[in-house]
Amino acid sequence: MVGYCKVQALQMKGSCTSRAHQIQSVPFVCCYVLIVIFFTGCSSMDVLVASQINALNGTTVKISCTFTSCYKIDAAKFAMNWTYQETQNDTEEMFMTYYSKKGMVPLRPDRFGDRVVFAGTLDKNDLTITLSDVKLEDEGVYNCYVRNPPDRILGHGIIQLKVVTELPPPRDSTIAVAIGASVGGALSLLILSMVVVKCLRRHRKQELMSEEKMEEEGKLEAEGVAEEGTK
Repeated sequence: MVGYCKVQALQMKGSCTSRAHQIQSVPFVCCYVLIVIFFTGCSSMDVLVASQINALNGTTVKISCTFTSCYKIDAAKFAMNWTYQETQNDTEEMFMTYYSKKGMVPLRPDRFGDRVVFAGTLDKNDLTITLSDVKLEDEGVYNCYVRNPPDRILGHGIIQLKVVTELPPPRDSTIAVAIGASVGGALSLLILSMVVVKCLRRHRKQELMSEEKMEEEGKLEAEGVAEEGTK
């Protein structure tokens, strides 16, 4: 009986020691994970796009979409879609997708035909496309969806494409230059006149001082003559 109790006590002691070791190791594991995340600089999926792009009717426009991920691209698991919707409330229409064996494949020939071309580099996380011969009906919302397992986050970029019929006229700088020249000339004349007035005042002051000095010298000479006459 005594031997059995000793065995139970040793087992309980070993169990408590193991639990204590596990509890103490939790902070170490947390710190290790935080250090790995900090030094790897990887947070999650992030898609980078321009919120709005203006395209001139009849030209070719580049619609850029790049992404960052904690993992390298696995062609067998990677997935992405380009979709189009006329407004924010319309149903999205997929017009380009990715297949592991075929790569980027354009869809919806009834809307874009062969005007949509993949212009990015998958190895560099670049999913950019180009749309040629832009039409007014191409205006709308373009969505870039990215999934890169084992990253669980679905990346999503939204681009508003606006089609314009003419570029805004360049700003006419002639008036601004003329105004600037006029203002600059007026300031130069003002500064020059101030300098001339200051010089004239200084010269006049010097003349007055010379006249006063001459008057004082004349008075002194007269007083000297008068003293000699009295003697």
